[in-house]
Amino acid sequence: MFERITDDDDRGQVGIGTLIIFIALVLVAAVAAGVLVNTAGLLQSQAQDTGADAQSQVSNQIDVISATGVVDTTNNDVDTVTLIVKKSAGSDPIDLTEATIEYTSSGSSATLTHAASTSASEFSSADVKGTTSGEVLDDNGDRVKITVDASAIEGDGLAEGEEATLRIVDQSGATTVYGVNIPDVLSGSYVEV
Repeated sequence: MFERITDDDDRGQVGIGTLIIFIALVLVAAVAAGVLVNTAGLLQSQAQDTGADAQSQVSNQIDVISATGVVDTTNNDVDTVTLIVKKSAGSDPIDLTEATIEYTSSGSSATLTHAASTSASEFSSADVKGTTSGEVLDDNGDRVKITVDASAIEGDGLAEGEEATLRIVDQSGATTVYGVNIPDVLSGSYVEV
């Protein structure tokens, strides 16, 4: 009923073929596992970077302590807006040289970058308390004066009753919005805005 295999050379070929297929499967699985481990490591690194960036955008805030405007009594408008700012609690150091201010009013719009003096496209900063240069807010006790030249941007400055929005974007992308409201009656050299 059963034939007996008499050829001794054929008996080992099935075992060697199976062994070769098994080794090939193990190699393919090892390569696939290596690719998966590398991909998982890359994704973890990207997720950590994204999380750190998101945390910076939420926690790095600039607090506006006060805002004043310099009144031009000749034109009866506000020529310069000055903000006294500090970094909020839990913020990383904020470098104002890397910040931008988006100025928007009913009459004009401009994106301002940091410079030594103000112009239609630049704002300036100066130390009030704690910083050495007036450019980096390292500590919660640091105070910096930011100056924006509204007359250079607007042409004539901000008139009585006008409004403007200052959107300060720091180096991490965190945004602080401050609304400038010019009083209906301007008196004196300075007004709170």
